[in-house]
Amino acid sequence: MGATLAVVLSGSGCRIPLPMIQSLGIYILLPSIRNMAGTAHGTLMDRALTIARERGIARARDFDAAGIPRAYLRRLQDQGLLVRMGRGLYQLADTEWSESHSLAEAARAVPHGVICLLSALRFHELTTQLPHQVWMLIGHKKWTPKNPPVSLRIIRATGDALTTGVERHMIEQVEVPITNPAKTVADCFKYRSQVGLDVAIEALRDCLRNRRATIDDLWRFAAIDRVQNVMRPYIEATV
Repeated sequence: MGATLAVVLSGSGCRIPLPMIQSLGIYILLPSIRNMAGTAHGTLMDRALTIARERGIARARDFDAAGIPRAYLRRLQDQGLLVRMGRGLYQLADTEWSESHSLAEAARAVPHGVICLLSALRFHELTTQLPHQVWMLIGHKKWTPKNPPVSLRIIRATGDALTTGVERHMIEQVEVPITNPAKTVADCFKYRSQVGLDVAIEALRDCLRNRRATIDDLWRFAAIDRVQNVMRPYIEATV
């Protein structure tokens, strides 16, 4: 570029030493380099915000997969655009939280877990209880996060007791697995020592009264949870 400039300038009768032309070339290029760097920086920031917006609650691995360095996440936090919800979990700062926000956080933190028991009852409006923890079913050998964004109450299960009767609901752009009403009621009788028999009975009555499940549905999950004998007198008293 320096040689080209020398020809143009010499044609006008003005001669500039090559070192000065080279220096001039550097200064001409610098604004363009800065603009390019700023554009790349803005693109990564915009991409990170888009991921957070689409995911609702995004995991660090989501940004890694998009080629966004962790340093950009820290910058977005410093600018007040992104909030770190917990270890490896991020959300837009201006997101409006729903009543079920904690369920979405739990689902992101424990993607192999299923919302159950008191948390599922609350979601299905089958209890007046307001749990201070998110109850989750997970496999016996599955890991749990050390520093979850919300307090978790972990229940271990295997086989059909873990995998059947699971619905998937979208909460704040997060797909959240939640036990359906009939499975939730049966689980409450199975784990009555932890949730309370009175809670299980109330859930059963509300479930039938509001037609959230049929008798057949309840019997099916009672068999899976092996609590038919426990549930039978309360079902018969209700119907």
